[in-house]
Amino acid sequence: MPVRPLHDRILVQRLDEGEQQVGGIIIPDSAKEKPQRGTVIAVGSGKVNDDGKRLTLDVKAGDAILFGKYSGQEIKFDGVDYLIMKEDEVLAAIDAVPVAKGGR
Repeated sequence: MPVRPLHDRILVQRLDEGEQQVGGIIIPDSAKEKPQRGTVIAVGSGKVNDDGKRLTLDVKAGDAILFGKYSGQEIKFDGVDYLIMKEDEVLAAIDAVPVAKGGR
């Protein structure tokens, strides 16, 4: 990826949620809410604290994350939509947890 976020910023690609249907009615793209899940594509080198030491980020490229509805700045690079946001806008990292049979 030729784009490298600076400091404590991360580059995120939203995950596609698929086609939404409500009561058999297909919702057009313009009315759909954008997903609040994504994959980290690239991370910056970290924020510098008051002592001059660089703090590493908690997320890394390839992590699945959750973020707020209005987080980050939308950009388009090589025809692909991305978000650039600060790491503190990330709400949670999603770990791959197997689902128990029976939905519990």
